[in-house]
Amino acid sequence: VLSSLLFLSATHYYNVPRVGGVHKRDHRGIRIVVIIMVLVKGITSGFLTRETYLIIGAVFTVSNALLILSVSKTNGKEKLIDWDYLGLLFSRVSPYLWSSIGISCAIGLSVIGAAWGIFITGSSLAGAAIKAPRITSKNLISIIFCEAVAIYGVIVAIILQTKVEFAPRMADGSYSDRSMYSGYAVLASGLTVGLANLVCGICVGTVGSSCALSDAQNPTLFVKILVIEIFGSALGLFGVIVGIIITANVAFKNPED
Repeated sequence: VLSSLLFLSATHYYNVPRVGGVHKRDHRGIRIVVIIMVLVKGITSGFLTRETYLIIGAVFTVSNALLILSVSKTNGKEKLIDWDYLGLLFSRVSPYLWSSIGISCAIGLSVIGAAWGIFITGSSLAGAAIKAPRITSKNLISIIFCEAVAIYGVIVAIILQTKVEFAPRMADGSYSDRSMYSGYAVLASGLTVGLANLVCGICVGTVGSSCALSDAQNPTLFVKILVIEIFGSALGLFGVIVGIIITANVAFKNPED
């Protein structure tokens, strides 16, 4: 329903080229969208599969994009969204704010991923160990892999914090281009590491849970599933490597300062 409303809003507010100096609304798009949505509803009312949800998600995403593009067009002489002003607003935001957000995301999202993975693996391990106590010692390696995700975030957060240094404002009160670049680079690095470790922690926790349950039933499956878990834990390292590369040229101060 939300996707339909957004799509309708986007097609309703979209401005077609001027005709006689006046913007005309193209209401044919609304009728077409209504027909499409009714057909989709009729087709998917009996069976909502994973593919159907993907289609709905795609329509929702396209609707958001169309809505943003439509309201950003000019309406007469006034702009509904002044992108120039928003760009000026973001250019005036302190780079230290972006740096702080990046550092907090690096450690925060990594800890969330590690905690999520330990929760999934630990609960399965504790439950399966009731019937098969022998799996406890071997499957602790899954907990270690999840904890390593948080360690990645701590290491990167410390590295990013050491790169932040004081840089004075320019005469007009703004920050230099180098300082702004450094702030955005630290933000991008922190988000890269944090999101990668978040997904990595969930992946390792899910596979570790399956490993514990499989080991309880068939001990020969432990090593085979452990290999899969090792490949899953490598995903966090990819984020750490890219995050460190992003901040390779970070320097808040100009060389001549």
